[in-house]
Amino acid sequence: MKRVSYFLIILSVMMTISCTEKKTEADRLNPANMDTTAAPGGSFYQYATGGWQEANPIPDEYARYGSFDKLREENQEQIQSLITALGEQENPAGSNAQKVGDLYTLGMDSVKLNNDGAAPLREQLTEIAAAKNQKDIVLLMAKVSHYASNPFFGFAVGADDKNSEMNIAHIYQSGIGMGDRDYYLLADDHSQMLRNAYITLMETQFRNAGYAEAAAKQAAVNVMKIETELAKAHVTKEMRRLPELNYHKMLVSDLNTRVAPFEWTLYFEAMGATDLDSLNVSQIEPVQTAVAIIQREPITVLQDYLSWKVINSAAGYLGDDFVNANFEFYGKTLSGSKELRPRWRRTIDAVNGAMGEAVGQLYVEKYFPAQAKERMLNLVNNLTTALGERINQLEWMDAETKSKAQEKLGTFIVKIGYPDKWKDYSSLEVSDDSYWQNMVRASEFEYNEMIADLGKPVDKTKWYMSPQTVNAYYNPSSNEICFPAGILQPPFFYMDGDDAINYGGIGVVIGHEMTHGFDDQGRKFDKDGNLADWWTAGDAQRFEERAGVLVNYFDNIVVLDTVHANGTFTLGENIADHGGLQVSYQAFQKTTQAQSDDAIGGFTPAQRFFLSYANLWAGNVRDAEIIRLTKMDPHSLGKWRVDGALPHIDAWYEAFQIQPSNPMYLPKDARASIW
Repeated sequence: MKRVSYFLIILSVMMTISCTEKKTEADRLNPANMDTTAAPGGSFYQYATGGWQEANPIPDEYARYGSFDKLREENQEQIQSLITALGEQENPAGSNAQKVGDLYTLGMDSVKLNNDGAAPLREQLTEIAAAKNQKDIVLLMAKVSHYASNPFFGFAVGADDKNSEMNIAHIYQSGIGMGDRDYYLLADDHSQMLRNAYITLMETQFRNAGYAEAAAKQAAVNVMKIETELAKAHVTKEMRRLPELNYHKMLVSDLNTRVAPFEWTLYFEAMGATDLDSLNVSQIEPVQTAVAIIQREPITVLQDYLSWKVINSAAGYLGDDFVNANFEFYGKTLSGSKELRPRWRRTIDAVNGAMGEAVGQLYVEKYFPAQAKERMLNLVNNLTTALGERINQLEWMDAETKSKAQEKLGTFIVKIGYPDKWKDYSSLEVSDDSYWQNMVRASEFEYNEMIADLGKPVDKTKWYMSPQTVNAYYNPSSNEICFPAGILQPPFFYMDGDDAINYGGIGVVIGHEMTHGFDDQGRKFDKDGNLADWWTAGDAQRFEERAGVLVNYFDNIVVLDTVHANGTFTLGENIADHGGLQVSYQAFQKTTQAQSDDAIGGFTPAQRFFLSYANLWAGNVRDAEIIRLTKMDPHSLGKWRVDGALPHIDAWYEAFQIQPSNPMYLPKDARASIW
């Protein structure tokens, strides 16, 4: 539910900043990564990364394999040694070290996991099976949502879009297991195949959980019926990008008339939201539909649905029967992976997800150099200056809007490396009962932390990523940009690298996140993080016209066969990539290197800038994953973050002498020009 814009969609990737063999500046752009048989103006992505693609075929356990994944594999060995070392020492009971080490040990104990079978689920499924009436279902719906995927609709606590200083409750559309409404509704062969495979998954997992054959088949039918009805009511992903259409703050006392008659008091009390007076209903119709289903369907059907939410959430933390069935659908069929990732890699990700800051605290103590933060602050300052200059130079924006844009830029909160205050995990119990039950307690710990914020001022020191994550984000409600420690290393950031590769790498990331404050969503929030219209009508119209150039351009990109990119869905990220390139390149022009124009490794500073950027996206991706990501990911595919972004950047044409005869060439008047 949280409207945070990320640089990458790969949220779980962890990296270390470690000492590496000293390299020359030329080595940092490895010519072996290139395909010099390709023309820069034909496909710059192929030209800059074709050698990497050929040398790094997709391993069987991946649906997409890029430079991030390759670094992650090397890094996970270091993370593993960090965690396993905890198990080799005497850790005080209740310490973070004890909890992280014990949780990892449980995830690695395949004998116990397989011997336990469905036993870790039994108490939860028995409780659901004992429901006798609608009141019981409402109570169970609330209870399940504390630790499993949200049934029927979602609940969260976060900043009020129009009063960003205060946390309020939000309810929103949720409750489907395939991720996107289109999978349930489209009539094409691929969607039909996925629906059949999803039903097969449910039948298999219900049997694994102890259902008889006939009961498992009926339960799958019941779940599919409910999820399909929910999907039909769901707002499209394109409509969810419009914050003003997803804000409906109302009194709790008005929910029965403005949304639907329901046991609202009972539900909110079960969620721990006592004495709630108002909230935001992000999407009204999907919640209405969910309520109608709860009130109409027989208790047995609702029980099957709630049971599926528990089983599907637990599958990755149970024995091999559950894990393999889950992988067969979500890994193979939906994404195209051929082989399950090794257990130790999956367990590291799970521990990091459950106790991210506990792992992060250990991580930064060993791997994060203080000087990286200092250099990063300098880069942020340089990029801020460059964006301010670009705002002043905009010929399409009037002085009134420019002034407010400058105010917003000047109030960005910048977070680098890791939080000033670490999360306290002392109330989280890690015991030897089962891997799944520990994950339940970890989820309930996170839920309790969230619900404790309800009705309180927003804590703007809070981080929405763990420090070891290779990613970055912009949060409009707090007007903040965040760069965790994990992203401050190659290929994004080189402590001793030349300016060209750092501005082409981490510089573009910084500019990307800054631009999110002024993309099609971020521009609708003011300097204080409130959803407010601070634009003049003329400037807003001109922005939409210019953004429309990117929408139309990406709509016309064919990503696979007859499948097109979605310019509307990816607009925010495409604007951020476009702005990130423009702003970082302008900042780079002020460096001594850029002004000297001295070549390194045969490439000018400007060429190194763009090659560095392209190398961030080196990778290969399976066809099934191309289709899935095009539906699910608000970022363009890696190839198109290069070949779709660069044709709109004037400096790229100059750096590589791109001519009208080149396939990537766009006439000047057809190029996007926003920030």
